[in-house]
Amino acid sequence: MSPLRYLELPTCQYVPALWGHTARSTFRTCLCAGLLTVLPVGSAWAEGAFLPSPVTQGMLLVASPALNDPNFHHAVLLLIKHGAEGTLGLVLNRSTNMLLSHALPDLTALQGTDHRLFVGGPVEPMRLLLLFRLKEPAEDARPVVDGLYVGSAPALLERVLTEAKPNEVFRAFAGYAGWAPGQLEFEMRQGSWGVLSLEGVDIFSKDPAALWPDSLARLQAPRVISR
Repeated sequence: MSPLRYLELPTCQYVPALWGHTARSTFRTCLCAGLLTVLPVGSAWAEGAFLPSPVTQGMLLVASPALNDPNFHHAVLLLIKHGAEGTLGLVLNRSTNMLLSHALPDLTALQGTDHRLFVGGPVEPMRLLLLFRLKEPAEDARPVVDGLYVGSAPALLERVLTEAKPNEVFRAFAGYAGWAPGQLEFEMRQGSWGVLSLEGVDIFSKDPAALWPDSLARLQAPRVISR
């Protein structure tokens, strides 16, 4: 694998940097190739495992057990952007065997570390996105939800590697996932996805192998109605 390229993310304008011709072409190709999985109308997942919810930035997206697209089979994603231009997400549970120091050989601060590279999704797989938990906002990273930021600036990564404040961590992702406007909502109505809040989930310390089954169990747990 060739060294990854940093993806420049303007501070105030995030989506146009990602939502370009490559992403739109990928969506059209996937739709035309029939990669969108539609579950049977009578499936238990579609009928009762979860209630469709509005798509919002910062939610967790959990793949249905019947979603067979290899890009998203048993996947859990964090939605890092949602708006009129479409939706972007990072697959959280696709760890690779590649050390980040091998993917970014020019970053001295990574040498000797055991940080692994994650596959963030099928769009622009040679692009690097960094997900941070930070104590304070950073000028070169965009907020996802409170305390959680996405960016790609090598200076911020180096700062977290060498001068991390308590509880500051990061993960690095090659590529990302994307949906054209309205596409994700359509897939959710078909039963392809469930949604969860981030509450109570530490996505940086959670074992990637346990994230999908644990998320599925949360979706299928009986709902408790408070009176």
